[in-house]
Amino acid sequence: MNRNRIVLFDGECNFCDASVQFIIKRDPYRYFSFASLQDDVGKELRKQYQIPDNVDSLVLIENGKAYTKSSAALRIAKKLDGLWHLAFLFIVVPSAIRNRAYDYIATNRYKWFGKKELSCMLPTPEERQRFIA
Repeated sequence: MNRNRIVLFDGECNFCDASVQFIIKRDPYRYFSFASLQDDVGKELRKQYQIPDNVDSLVLIENGKAYTKSSAALRIAKKLDGLWHLAFLFIVVPSAIRNRAYDYIATNRYKWFGKKELSCMLPTPEERQRFIA
């Protein structure tokens, strides 16, 4: 398991879950490991990397540094298979502008995509290895 790049995600969010599945399918080299912001590992990593409590969507911990919002999303895209790595070019756009768009989606994600019910997708054994427990 790769602990150099850990994606923390909102475990209650359907959009976030879909995003994790999207990353897994486009990460054949297994660059990323995953943990929910709500579980014990996620809470410990938040504390260790001083991630504020009000951060409730995507976080990337990469080589000892935590990235949030659009910076996290773009750095993740940079490592994905296909043409997704080209999205990293948007890093030249000032973060204030990028984060406005990111915040709009993050603010509305529950309304648009809903929250998880009690049941959720069961990962395959190979996918399960990528989640930090």
